[in-house]
Amino acid sequence: MKKTLLLLLLLVGTLCLHAQIRGNNIVVTVEPDHQDWNYQVGQTATFTVEVRRSGTLLSDVSIDYAAGPEMYQDVKKSTTLKDGTLRLTGRMTQPGFYRVDVTAHVGGKDYRGACAAAFSPERLQPSTVMPADFREYWQQAIEQARYTALEPTRRLLPERCTEDVNVYEVSFQNIKWNARTYGILCVPVKEGRYPALLRVPGAGVRPYGGDVWTARQGVITLEIGIHGIPVTMEQGVYDDLANGALQGYCNYGMDNRDNSYYKRVVLGCIRAIDYIEQFTPWNGQQLGVTGSSQGGFLSLATAGLDRRVTCYAPVHAALCDHTNSLRGVACGWPHYFYKVKAMEAAIETSRYYDGVNFARLITDQQRGWFSFGYCDDVVPPTTAWATYNVVTGPKELSLYQATWHFWFQEQWDEWEAWLLRELGVKN
Repeated sequence: MKKTLLLLLLLVGTLCLHAQIRGNNIVVTVEPDHQDWNYQVGQTATFTVEVRRSGTLLSDVSIDYAAGPEMYQDVKKSTTLKDGTLRLTGRMTQPGFYRVDVTAHVGGKDYRGACAAAFSPERLQPSTVMPADFREYWQQAIEQARYTALEPTRRLLPERCTEDVNVYEVSFQNIKWNARTYGILCVPVKEGRYPALLRVPGAGVRPYGGDVWTARQGVITLEIGIHGIPVTMEQGVYDDLANGALQGYCNYGMDNRDNSYYKRVVLGCIRAIDYIEQFTPWNGQQLGVTGSSQGGFLSLATAGLDRRVTCYAPVHAALCDHTNSLRGVACGWPHYFYKVKAMEAAIETSRYYDGVNFARLITDQQRGWFSFGYCDDVVPPTTAWATYNVVTGPKELSLYQATWHFWFQEQWDEWEAWLLRELGVKN
């Protein structure tokens, strides 16, 4: 017994030790001279670079830096900072983002910092063209998908249930017979009719846990996967698929709008709302959709195509303004035409799967909350701002300039609070 207790204490001590590892002692910062990181076209931004160890400036540190319009930086240099500091300037003659990336080399390791200053971002406009039949194409695709009955399945997951929420793995047919979408459904235990929230995923191949927390607040939540496979398998299965059959899935079928991998994905989001409407105690009033990165794109697509959506919250939305790189301007993930030869068929296909064109369909009856970071090097803020600018309906913008392709805690908290207010469960 004593030996067992000692082993447990050692294990707890080890876990606590690991839990306390946070951040780096060496930090690279790149700070603009405008507090909001925003400038007008023609102004000059001054960037202060600092490399600190233990909070103090580090002497004689070697750095590499790149500066210029994001994704198209035209200044690349190396230097040594005698006192750990450097000042750089940049300006833009047209709306966009001027980005500075710094890599410090200390003790055989690299440490990164970056800053992207916005120049008249409210004037940014996307390059993508909406095909003349865009709306009709998707309306017909939805109608065709609905010829296939949902034929849903539902399996209780007792280990995930709480006293307030029942949790299920569900599935329903999507674009054709036996092509299914899987997800995790969380329903409040107490009988009644509830608002609903559809959660759509970022890129990748993974299992899902469901949104139990929001369900506990009095909201039906459905978190779906996009790959037509169960979402409760062992992690190794998803790893094998991500490195095998589903590797690079975002590029599949880009030669034709009907072959695109994302056609079934987008339609799966609409069928998910069909499922909510027909097979859950939804109140028929408030319905939200939200996601980040790829999920941000899917939030725009779902809101643009489905008038049952009353609120939507895309966070650093990917797959927006694909064709921007054809004019030498930052384009959205997955950067289809960035520094590669663009085939005309792929360009045309991309327009049917561009978040900008779905955003153009959003109505005045749908409320939006947009959030992204200026340092994001996966979803460039150039595309995020331009997408926001085309939305004509009611919308809010919450910027977290220093974020890369991740969330700050305050951003997460604000996002959750906004959704709960829009769904009518919090003031």
